Amino acid sequence: MNVLESFSLKGKVAIVTGSSRGLGQAMAIALAEAGADIVGVSRSKEQQEETKKAVESLGRKYLAIELDLNQTERVTTIVDMAVEEFGTVDILVNNAGIIRRAPILEYSEKDWDEVMNVNLKSVFLLSQRFARYLIEHNKRGKIINVASLLSFQGGIYTTAYTASKHGILGLTRVFANELAKYGINVNAIAPGYMVTDNTEALRKDEKRYNEILSRIPMGRWGLPEDLKGAVVFLASSASDYVTGSVIFVDGGWMSR
Repeated sequence: MNVLESFSLKGKVAIVTGSSRGLGQAMAIALAEAGADIVGVSRSKEQQEETKKAVESLGRKYLAIELDLNQTERVTTIVDMAVEEFGTVDILVNNAGIIRRAPILEYSEKDWDEVMNVNLKSVFLLSQRFARYLIEHNKRGKIINVASLLSFQGGIYTTAYTASKHGILGLTRVFANELAKYGINVNAIAPGYMVTDNTEALRKDEKRYNEILSRIPMGRWGLPEDLKGAVVFLASSASDYVTGSVIFVDGGWMSR
């Protein structure tokens, strides 16, 4: 196979959680640009209209699923809805995530539970259901988790988020170890400081913004589009011998 052909996702179906904006929207569009039909998941269908239009303008299909991932008892239905609509599913991108900021001594149990449910428990349940589907149908597949710089660092005021992103790294590795024999690759992307809603508070703090910027070797904050190449690589046959790995898309932050 020509190397460029190995990056093609023609005929594939990809689930992308948190697809309505930011990183998830950019990755959904990237996968569609590579040929995949998209199953988008977010808390409302209306929020997905922009992503849906972008995907359909590429000649690909888009199924919008309205689901709050904090309702973990409903998470596994995503795979069923995807298969009902498209007849199959090949790729899962666990992107959706939330953050609650507070000093550790003031951090509430409610915030802890909500962050852990969305960022970690839903990822486990959805990945498990997706893997079971692939194995039952003797299909190869790709699971791509969105980790974080806080999968490796502690941060401040981000207790549950940091714990959840450390957990994502662990899930990526244990799923990779157990699912490799079935032809299922499990990897993660660790974005650096990106221009998204989650970092709006940081970017509005001029002192903190400039402190962060000064440590990024590439001299700028990342954009959602910076993840496009990494997600297509990990979703395609170009990465068939890559599993249990983390790709940093951080402008060099972790090498500093």
